Amino acid sequence: MTRLQHLAVGLVDGSGHVARRLAGRAAAWVRAGRREDLAGIAAVLGCWVRLGLVVAGLWVFWRIVRATPALLWALVPCWIVASLRKPPSEPAAPPATAPTKQAEIEAVRALLFEAMGDRPAVHLSTVLKHLQKRGHHPDWTVTDLRVRLEALGIPHDRRVKVGRIPTWGVRRRDLEAPSPDDGTGPSPTSSTAA
Repeated sequence: MTRLQHLAVGLVDGSGHVARRLAGRAAAWVRAGRREDLAGIAAVLGCWVRLGLVVAGLWVFWRIVRATPALLWALVPCWIVASLRKPPSEPAAPPATAPTKQAEIEAVRALLFEAMGDRPAVHLSTVLKHLQKRGHHPDWTVTDLRVRLEALGIPHDRRVKVGRIPTWGVRRRDLEAPSPDDGTGPSPTSSTAA
C-alpha cells in the first residue's frame, strides 16, 4: 500500500471514528435528559427537548454553511486533523492480573445489585448511567451493555417494569438464582426421561 493509500484509509477510518464519537456524545446527552424520579411522558420529556435542541442546532449549522460556504475552508481542515489523529487504542497485552470470567461475572452482579438498591428490578439505562457516573465506558449504549451481559451469561429481559415503564432490564430474582455456568459436573441423580 502506498503512502497516499495509507493516508486515505486512515482518513476514512478516522472520519468514521470522529462521526461515531460525536453521535455517541450527542446521544448520551439526549439520554441524560431522562428523569428517573418521574414516570410516563413526563420522564422522557427532557429527552425530547434535548433531541429538539440537537436537531435545531444541526439545522442552524446547515443554514450557516449554506449561507457562507467559505466557512468550509476552516471546518474541513479541522475535521481532517481530528480524523487523522490516532484514537486511543487498547493495550496490546492484557495485564497480568486480568480477572477471570467468574470474577468478572461476580463484579457485574455486585454492580447490578448496587444499581438496583432495594428495588425488585432495574432498567439497563439506569445501570449504564450508574457505570458512566463512575467513569466507566462513557461511549457505551444500552445495546453494548446488553451484549456484555449476554456474553457473561447474566439474565436480562426486554419487559422489565420499573415505575410502570417496560424496557430492557434485570430482575433481582434472576440475579439471585444460580447461573447455568455454576454447575461444573454432571447431575448426581440420573434422569428418568425415556
